[in-house]
Amino acid sequence: MPLRVLLICAKNRLRSPTAEQVFADWPGVDTALAGVNRDADNPLSPAWLEWAELIRVMRASHRRKLVDTFRPCLANTRINSLNIPDHYDVMAPALLHVLQQPVPLYISR
Repeated sequence: MPLRVLLICAKNRLRSPTAEQVFADWPGVDTALAGVNRDADNPLSPAWLEWAELIRVMRASHRRKLVDTFRPCLANTRINSLNIPDHYDVMAPALLHVLQQPVPLYISR
């Protein structure tokens, strides 16, 4: 069964869609994406958190907002931050490079 990884940023428009593209073809990994802001393209919901086995947030502030809003839904879910600032365009080569560096350390069972 593939590892279910939820990728979270603020508005779900630049970093998390790029991360989803990077990780989408990884064997043994299913990805989904959401945003912690109300105006996100795909707002975070308890259903997404129930689905996820691993959550990757782009910034520590996303983790704080996630935990503050959805603490009861996060009982056994691993959450890690990639520490990627919000100054990249979607699929920007520099963002792709940053995303690919820590992946082996964080996308594993």
